[in-house]
This record gives sequence, structure tokens and C-alpha cells, in this order.
Amino acid sequence: MAAGHQAEEESKEEEKQQVQRGLSFKYLRSFQHKISEDNWRRQHDPDLETGGKEPEEKKIALELLETEQAYVNRLHLLDQIFYAELMKEAKNGKTVPEEVVKMIFSNISSIYQFHAKFFLPELQKRMEDWSCNPRIGDVIQKLAPFLKMYGEYVKNFDKAVELITFWSEKSPPFQELIADIQKRKVCANLTLQHHMLEPVQRIPRYELLLKDYVQKLPPESPDRDDAEKALEMIFMVAKHSNAAIAEMERLQNLWAVYQRLGLEDDIVDPSNELIKEGPIQKISTRNNSTSEKYLFLFNNMLLYCVPKVIQVGAEFQVHLRINVDGMKVRELNDTQFPHTFLVSGKQRTLELQARSEEEMSAWIKAFRDAIDRKEKRSETFKTAVHGLDPSNAISHPQTEELGRRAPQWVRDNLVTMCMRCKEPFNAIMRRRHHCRACGYVVCARCSDYKAELQYDGNRLNRVCQECYVFLTGHVVLEDREEKHKGSMEKGAAEVSGRSVLCSSLQLLDKNGKGSTRGWFVIPQDDPLVLYIYAAPQDVRAHTSIPLLGYQVRDLPQGDSRHLFQLAQSRQVYTFVADTEELKRRWMRAMARSAAGIAHPEEDEDADSCNEAE
Repeated sequence: MAAGHQAEEESKEEEKQQVQRGLSFKYLRSFQHKISEDNWRRQHDPDLETGGKEPEEKKIALELLETEQAYVNRLHLLDQIFYAELMKEAKNGKTVPEEVVKMIFSNISSIYQFHAKFFLPELQKRMEDWSCNPRIGDVIQKLAPFLKMYGEYVKNFDKAVELITFWSEKSPPFQELIADIQKRKVCANLTLQHHMLEPVQRIPRYELLLKDYVQKLPPESPDRDDAEKALEMIFMVAKHSNAAIAEMERLQNLWAVYQRLGLEDDIVDPSNELIKEGPIQKISTRNNSTSEKYLFLFNNMLLYCVPKVIQVGAEFQVHLRINVDGMKVRELNDTQFPHTFLVSGKQRTLELQARSEEEMSAWIKAFRDAIDRKEKRSETFKTAVHGLDPSNAISHPQTEELGRRAPQWVRDNLVTMCMRCKEPFNAIMRRRHHCRACGYVVCARCSDYKAELQYDGNRLNRVCQECYVFLTGHVVLEDREEKHKGSMEKGAAEVSGRSVLCSSLQLLDKNGKGSTRGWFVIPQDDPLVLYIYAAPQDVRAHTSIPLLGYQVRDLPQGDSRHLFQLAQSRQVYTFVADTEELKRRWMRAMARSAAGIAHPEEDEDADSCNEAE
């Protein structure tokens, strides 16, 4: 007896744990297979068949009506009993907040009202008139569009199950009330979660019944056209519902990836899609060796990560983020490092080694798929993967790309002399340096220059003399006594005279407490860059911001200030306009520049500097 009692207790505990764990997506998806089975459909009553004389299509129509009646009873249980009683206790402050109950049951009330007051009565009326009007296709066709409301319920299902589990552990009165309702005869010994799954199953069941109905209709049936149209509409609704399940699953998988990465703010984005992940070897250009890294390739970015030794919280540390925009990828024919390929982005270029030929091909395909998809959504970038040179020859980047994308660095061990002045390297007097613009290995003398590089946020970087001249337009004196620096030499008045937009704005500090007022200009001849001057008559700008790729964000008005932002990755600029109308004009102008639209709007004055400083 003791053993039997113990087994019974263990069985109850296991059932309790199963309920607390909730219903996983695999469990939810498994019902798509169970729905295809016939065990949920009613067994035909011989008394109703009158010797088999009833038409097959009428039997299916009766089955639809009977299952609809049972379904409305289940919806009544969810809405009028579970939801109503839980909400009553929530309003009395005895269990959980009211908002929690609303989130658990989503739009179940709307679904119940639709079926109880519209769909079921229409079906009942039609079956009563079957002898003179044997059809149901027009009824389903008329009401099918309303079934799209199930998308909201299905999307919320997993969150609802999590809330039930969480609050059952946190609030004993909440758990006790649910358990009390579940003991009632109307619940048929099933849990709340199982009853809540019924609406998720209902649309696929409509589809199966209607398919069977159409198949059984005689060719001359007056309901054939309407029934086929109704089946098509139900199919679209089922597709919409399945898409909601797939979207839930995608978001859950994406969240799991973000947790492995430490939930960094500039990475977490529900619109992202993980394409491929896995370990990879990074080839070092310095010491000609490899080190293990880990890649996460999303639809819009590549995360170059390092596995953490002590995995507390995050599993990986993100070392580098490379945008898919403008990315290129190609195979390298390297005898020393087989299965090697090159990923070249605007922020960085990486030489990576896979473990096999098949793995390398899979990575290259994943990168090219991501690049192709990104390019199809953007009109501002050219094709990145066509016409690539299959050879491994190191060449100077094309002039239009110089400074805009990270170059492929030439490995130190491949050269013995400066690739500019041809002087040989040695360990003491002449050390190797890399030009950050072209990737050449050069000596200290030939790389004693700095220029702003667009791919590095317009920060000053070490470059060789040739790249310095090209990027800055400055002539280098032979005696090299004068240090040259890139500058924005056009005066504010000259640039403002021909501008897309210019006015006085405030630029907030990173902490948002202080601000600096300046003169801001988007020139007509350089419409993708924002120039900032200290004053409207200054002879040179002190800052420039390339706008391409930034997001323009509207911020709520605070302290009577008209705020908006430019954001890209971790770089965020917050501006304050003097008026709401001026703010809107700047947001429109910046958004067009960020999208690569180089011409001002036709309905705006090109010379827009009519705002007083």
C-alpha cells in the first residue's frame, strides 16, 4: 500500500511539473500532426445515417455543426468561467494584476463572441434549411475573413503559458483558483493550458473538414463554387495562423541566441534573423597563426565572437560587428591554410579558415544568401558578390572604395620590403606597419600620416602616403617637415548658400545633461553628410557625420524641447530643434540622406536656410 501511495504521489508530482513547464513549441507543432488524424472527428451515428441514404456532403456538414457546438462550449469555458472568475479575483486584488489576466487570455472574448453569436447560429440555420438550400460554402466564405483574429491569439499563446506557470508559482491563490476550476466536471479532467490549445487547433480542423466536404460534393452541386472559394479562404487563414506560430518560434530562438551573447543593447533586435552560426578559425596577419572564434551571421550583420572561458551569463563575448551592407565574400587559394575564405566588410576584413571544404562552401553560401537578400531590400548598394576575382592576388582597393570599407591586410610574412618605398625591413630600424586604407605593409616613414576613414566612423587612422594624398587631397612636401591633416575647409557661409537644409541646432552630450549649440548644414554638393560648425560664419567645420545607414528616431517632447536622434550601432547623436516644425524638416532631410537619396525633395526649397540662428 505504501509503495502504491508513493507511486501515485510521484505521478501527481510529474503531472504538476509538466503543467509548470508549460507547452513547448515542439508540443504545439506536434498538434499539426495530431489534427491530421481522425480521432478528434465524431464517429458517425448509424441512426443519423438512415441506412446510409444521407448524402456524404451532408454528413460532413452535420459534423462541422456538431464540432462547432462543442467548440463554442469550450470557448464558453475559457471566456465565461476561467477568464471571468480570474478577472473577478484580480479586481479584488486577491490573486494577480488585472493586466496579467488580460495578457493570458488575449482576445479570447472576441473569438467566443464571434463563434457563439455569428458563426454557430449561421451554421444552425443553414442545416435547418438544408432540404431546400443544401449548401454551407457561402456561409463560411462570408465569415472566413473574421477568422484572421486567431493570429493574435496564436502569437500570444506561448507567452500566456509562461505567465500561467510564473504566476502559479508566485501567487498561491491564483494557482488554487485555477486548480479549483479544473476539478469541475465541465473541464473533463483537463488543465487550463489544454483548453487554451483548442483555438490553436480549430483553424486546421476547419480546413480538413472543408477539404473532405469539397471532395464529397457531386460535380453538379450548387455549392461547389462557393465551397471551393471558402476552402481557399480557410487555407489562407490557416497559413496566417501557421505563420504566427513560425514567428513565435523565430522570436524564441532569437531570444535564446541573444542570451548566449549577453543581451547587448545594440544587438537585441526582434527584426533580426539568424542565418548561420558556428566555430571558425581566424588567420592572423601578424604571426601567421590561427585562433578559434565563433560566428553568428544574421540577415543584417555578422558578429565575430570569442568563447568565454568562464561562462557566467553570456556564453560568448562579441569582439566585432560587421554590417552585411556592402559585404563581400570569396574563397582563397591558400596552400598553407586550406579551406580559407575572405569576408570583407566596411568595418573589417577577416581571413577565416573552415574545418573542411564542405563547411567552407556552406559558410560562403550563407554569406552570399545574406548579401543577396540585403541588396534586394536596398537600392543604395550595388551587387557585392558578382564578378569577384577568384585569384588571391593582393591589389589596391578600387579608388571609390578606399576608406569606405576595411581592406584585406597583406600578411607580414609575405613581404620583405616596404610596398611603397621598397626599402627592406629589419628587426631594429625599419618595422612593419599596415596602412588602414589599402592594407599594404609599409615602413614607418611611408605611413607617417593620418586620415579619416569612413569605415571606422571617420576616425583618424594611420595610412600610407599615397592613400593620404588620395583621401585628403593634400600635397605632401618633399622635406616632410610639415604635418598635414585632413580638414573640412569650406566655410559655413559658402556651404549654407547651397544646402539641402541648414539651421541652428543643439547637440546633447552623451549623458543628455549638457548641450552645445552649433550651425548644422547638409550641402547640396555633399548631401549624404551632415557638417557641424561652431558658428554660421566659421571658415571650417569642426565635425562631419556621414548620414548613410543611420536611423532617424523621433523622441517624445520633454521639458518643451523638440528632440530627435541619429542612431547607428552604438553611435547615437541627440539633437534639439528650436521648433517642432524645424525638427520635422531635419528628420525628413536626414532620413533621405540616410537612405542614400542624394537629391532634395522637389517640393522643398533647396536653399533652406531661412531659420534664424
